[in-house]
Amino acid sequence: MGVAANFAYTTALNHLLRKDSPQRLQVGDASTVFWAERRTDMETGVVDIFGEPPKDDPERNTEKVAALYKSIHHGRYVGDDADDRFYVLGLAPNAARIAVRFWQVTTVGELAQRIVQHFEDIRITHSDKQLQHLPLFRLLVSTATQGKADNIPPNLAGDTLRAILEGLPYPRTLLAAAVQRSRAEREITYPRAALIKGCINRSTRYSNPDLKEELKVSLDPDNLNPGYRLGRLFAVLEKIQKEANPGINATIRDRYYGSASSTPVAVFSTLIKLSKRHLSKLDNRGREVNFERLLGEIIDGIGDFPAHLSLEDQGRFAIGYYHQRQDFFKKRDTESETATQGDEQ
Repeated sequence: MGVAANFAYTTALNHLLRKDSPQRLQVGDASTVFWAERRTDMETGVVDIFGEPPKDDPERNTEKVAALYKSIHHGRYVGDDADDRFYVLGLAPNAARIAVRFWQVTTVGELAQRIVQHFEDIRITHSDKQLQHLPLFRLLVSTATQGKADNIPPNLAGDTLRAILEGLPYPRTLLAAAVQRSRAEREITYPRAALIKGCINRSTRYSNPDLKEELKVSLDPDNLNPGYRLGRLFAVLEKIQKEANPGINATIRDRYYGSASSTPVAVFSTLIKLSKRHLSKLDNRGREVNFERLLGEIIDGIGDFPAHLSLEDQGRFAIGYYHQRQDFFKKRDTESETATQGDEQ
């Protein structure tokens, strides 16, 4: 390599990696820089889309993603820069040197379509108070111990970003991290649910292109997968326990979530027997009948309780549980609104 070429690339790279560079994205141990063959909004837009929005502009991420969606018509990017070459360089520290994690040459149009596909894959029902489009950092940190960026598993950030930008399945380690963190904390948060849904749908679509989406955005009563059904069942059993014991501090989730999501046969018979006692405590007979009907509908699609669930089915369990809980929340909010309207009248 000649002196001139060496000076040119190091000067350009230092410029892209400078402090507060609008073309640099830092997630975990990975630094990724973006540039195009000619100036385009996508050079800085990618950072705004995937990075954590600044505190003084919390809507920046949502606005950028919304603008990107508007630029996609019938699955294709229609901007004037669609055919412009676009370059992505992923870097990671390696002792006293920098190692190239990945290198990609694409076009602005292809990149835009892949980014939109990513947000479609992770889209899942959530509270109106939560972000519509989750930044990559917030997704990854949800898999880390104590929710700390320093605890994001090594290589995970770079591998995930690479999968997004190349349109490939997310790394299986991402699914494992989201599932394991859910089990450890016995909580399926919005970011974890989004990740798990995205991982399973991408993997399914990659192996079976005709199946565009396995897991839906919200509750899917027609999904007969045992893991998904068992997750729904667990959410209903927990809901019954809560209504039978108002103000309860710990529920079946705190004690049984790990075993229910991995070895269902070991706990579900006990949980169903326990639910019968909880149902008998309900003051509202109509509520009891509704719960019994819902339990019957879910259990009819399960058959025998599996002895073990694979990692993917543990993920489906988490989504079934999350979907069912979100459905309960929405029904409660709807009932509250109806009651309020009645009072106003």
